[in-house]
Amino acid sequence: MTSLLKLAALPAVFLALALPAIAHNGVHILDPYARVIGPTGAIFFMIDNHEPQGDVLLSATSPDASAVSLMNDHQDANGVMKMNAIPDGFAIAAGAMRTLGGAGDHVMLAGFTHKIKNGDLVTVVLTFKNAGQVTVSVPVDNARSTDPTMGPTPHDAESVDLGGDDAEPALKVKTSGG
Repeated sequence: MTSLLKLAALPAVFLALALPAIAHNGVHILDPYARVIGPTGAIFFMIDNHEPQGDVLLSATSPDASAVSLMNDHQDANGVMKMNAIPDGFAIAAGAMRTLGGAGDHVMLAGFTHKIKNGDLVTVVLTFKNAGQVTVSVPVDNARSTDPTMGPTPHDAESVDLGGDDAEPALKVKTSGG
């Protein structure tokens, strides 16, 4: 009987040993997608901050667009939709998530450097105050109208911890999809 109990406990032991490799710190970009209309587009995704301190998405760049901005859509008191630039970035509390979705926070693209169509991938480099840079390959899905979810998707990305707690936030890039 004790041999059977030991055998039954093996999967739990292996899982406990594997968890440190699976659960890791960093900023995770989940379920990214873009919608493109003519010369402009918007990128939506979830940010999952696995760090013990807050972080801020400070800026974004893209080789596929000449202008990239952090923006917010909101409805004014008269019910009119307005769009504002967010120069201070999007804060993400420690251990929290933030959704960049339709009719809210998003990354705005303008001045595409080549023709972008449904199904293409747009590259965006997100710069975080603490996590550094995260490069994401974002699929264009003009039919989608839902906000990003937890994933996983083939286009999720994450920052990679390159050192200990005292390490500088050097370029930290890892993409998990293509």
